[in-house]
Amino acid sequence: MPRELTCIFCKIIAGEIPCAKVLETDSVIAFLDIGPVAPGHVLVVPKEHYTTLADTPSAILSALAAELPRLARAVRLATAAPGLNLVQNNGREAGQVVDHVHFHLIPRTHNDEFRVHWPRKKYEDDAMERMRERIANGI
Repeated sequence: MPRELTCIFCKIIAGEIPCAKVLETDSVIAFLDIGPVAPGHVLVVPKEHYTTLADTPSAILSALAAELPRLARAVRLATAAPGLNLVQNNGREAGQVVDHVHFHLIPRTHNDEFRVHWPRKKYEDDAMERMRERIANGI
């Protein structure tokens, strides 16, 4: 898919906007987030423009995913963080700000300020089975 002329990540990939690049391959670029949750917060982006995870071909995602282990190791080593979150947002309701599929690698330390609110719920009656069928039928 061609780059989007207005996409900030496409502009970074094209070299129109500078970035603090930590890795680049034929299909992936990784750079420090300019508004980090924590020092060492890295964005991992496919060079081709796709808006969401569901829009992105599996071959592109495979190339991106192949880089995640070594990036995770490098971020943890550089930051001495004992933990790391891998975050991927799809759509405004999920917190996606840039309409170019990307992953966040966020180093985590004990008692840091980053929190993920995860309100656990329960399925009632046969709602879990109905939802399982709906999802399975969509595959």
